[in-house]
Amino acid sequence: MQEQSKPKGRPKPGNQDTPDRVHVFAERNWKEYLGESLLIVFSVMLALFTTEYINARHTRENTRAMLADITAELEHNRRSIVEMQQYDKDVLNRIDTLLVSKDLSTRLISGDDFHLQIIAPSGVLYRYLDDEAWTVAKNADILSRIEVGTATTLSKVYGDQQRIGKVEDEVARVILSRDARDPQKAHQTLVLIRDIYHGWAVDRMPGLLPRIDSAISLVRKEFH
Repeated sequence: MQEQSKPKGRPKPGNQDTPDRVHVFAERNWKEYLGESLLIVFSVMLALFTTEYINARHTRENTRAMLADITAELEHNRRSIVEMQQYDKDVLNRIDTLLVSKDLSTRLISGDDFHLQIIAPSGVLYRYLDDEAWTVAKNADILSRIEVGTATTLSKVYGDQQRIGKVEDEVARVILSRDARDPQKAHQTLVLIRDIYHGWAVDRMPGLLPRIDSAISLVRKEFH
């Protein structure tokens, strides 16, 4: 009988028919390592530079926008101050006329009512002076981005504007007091109100207007 051929199995490990594996290691010299290191450093520096440039550009644009808002706000306030000047002078004229009136007490006070409209028909503070743009800019650290002279001038201007606004509070303090309801003290009350207008507003406005003009000029220079 013919002998059956046995099926061939997998070659056993170490079999001479299995070729040995060859491991290839790429040799790299110091120049290649240095080149890769420099490339990494360059990529990091480029990313940092790009980020810094973008942030600086955004800061400049943001600063310009805030300064433009401040300029518009100051121009609006300047117009308001000019209107307030005329109104406050009219209030003072009304007070002076009333002070020499024989029926001062009866015209100004009746019962428990103090008739403020006789001297200030449109209210104590004729116009409100805005400071929203300045407040937003200060909160965004605008003072560190502009010249010291500009920052100082702006601070003084807005400080004076706040003092003018105190006229309303000071007059209210007088007319809400018990003495303001006493007809015998009507003359004294009017004198106090007149002094408040002079001290907080009327005497302050002539000097404030040129300072506002100076502030606007300085802020515009910051744009360039």
